Amino acid sequence: MSDRRLGVRELAALLGAWPTSGVPAYAALAARVRLLVLDGRLPVGVRLPPERALATTLGLSRTTVSAAYDVLRESGHAASRQGSGTWTSLPSSGADVPTWAPEPAPAGVTDLAHAAPSAPPQLHAAYTAALEELPLHLPGSGYDYRGLLGLREALAERFTERGLPTTPDQVLVTSGALQAVRLALSLVVRAGDRVVVEQPGYPNGLDAVRDLGGRPLVVPVDPRTGRWHLASFESPAARSARAAYLVPDFHNPTGALMDDDARARVAQTLARSGALAVIDETLAELALEDGPLPAPFARHAPAGAPVVTVGSASKIFWGGLRIGWLRSDATTVARLAALRSRLDLAGPLLEQLAVLHLMRELPAVRRLRREGLRRSRDTLATLLRDQLPSWRFEVPAGGQVLWCGLPDGASSTAVATAAADLAVRLTPGTRFAADGTLESWLRLPFTRPADDLARIVPALAAAWRASGGAGADRGVAPEVDAFVV
Repeated sequence: MSDRRLGVRELAALLGAWPTSGVPAYAALAARVRLLVLDGRLPVGVRLPPERALATTLGLSRTTVSAAYDVLRESGHAASRQGSGTWTSLPSSGADVPTWAPEPAPAGVTDLAHAAPSAPPQLHAAYTAALEELPLHLPGSGYDYRGLLGLREALAERFTERGLPTTPDQVLVTSGALQAVRLALSLVVRAGDRVVVEQPGYPNGLDAVRDLGGRPLVVPVDPRTGRWHLASFESPAARSARAAYLVPDFHNPTGALMDDDARARVAQTLARSGALAVIDETLAELALEDGPLPAPFARHAPAGAPVVTVGSASKIFWGGLRIGWLRSDATTVARLAALRSRLDLAGPLLEQLAVLHLMRELPAVRRLRREGLRRSRDTLATLLRDQLPSWRFEVPAGGQVLWCGLPDGASSTAVATAAADLAVRLTPGTRFAADGTLESWLRLPFTRPADDLARIVPALAAAWRASGGAGADRGVAPEVDAFVV
């Protein structure tokens, strides 16, 4: 149980319009709260309002609310202790939330678990140029734990172009973005420390928090509005957090883009509490619509506020490069470089040379990515609306995925299991939750060519039918309540 309390008005707003006929009121109320927990809109471990206060606000008897709480406790979706009230929970499964890292998909299996693109045509030429330059570096040791100077200069220049003045000594090249995230969090996070994370959130980032012994403190991200629940950043629990791990640019998995006002508010809130802001910008280059992008998150932070910005070559270029980077003040980067040197000494030189050449081709690669991803995004959205009309989603302005909400009570785990029998690999929504919720959500990448999606979506529809969800598809999507934001 956390020390976070849910106000009676906040819960009433989350409940929205819930059925008051056909079933007893206590059963309807319990079902509605249970859905909010499973859907991730009501975090696990949050203390529910007292029975009397909730009854008064909802216009119900205290007996009705008490009976609803009893039903929730019996199903494992609430727990209580004398003198401590009642809080949300999940039924015990006897196991921790599993780490999920699938093997490469075998021949004949369509992989929709990884949201990663194939290599652009510029990649082969970049490696060819890197090999031609390699002899110049062979007399040295090959070790540079800060990263190739030329690449750090190119990355610093790109940050500066985006509105965040940067020098090469403020950049550290890492073995992928995930190493950068773990390094940054390890500066401040110790066992038991709170770390603010998004819900839904990037699974490997959540794992990094847990691996360091951190306690995830969730902030909801609403896929329908593209907004973060900003008030959550200002709660007493959040103000005591040691760090925050956020993906404000085409958030994974919702695709939401945090606007400038929200960035400024969050950056200032985190700075006041002294929390280290670890900002994952691996998707920042994948805007699919016209118009200016918000300035980098770190641009909004007060002077001296601790911020580490993380980037990667994986999403804009290719995952096989395994090159990432981080940007912060020079002193913090020097500390992180020293930590990195204890892990793997340095990154591979040839790949850094290849990424340096790809940075020179960035405008062309971005145009190519934009055209392909936008075509695939629009194709996937059209096919889903036609063949799976009860699935709900918002079309993001960038990124690589659709975050699909299944009808109330449906199971993404059941869909993924049925899809596996049809040679399609999916990731259930629970993998994107810090607390095991989000069972009725499913992430679908649109990184595959549009022609492939025309073959894949019918298989998804077949898996949906096999999982028992086809009864929800009658051509009209159900009404969905928004998150409180």
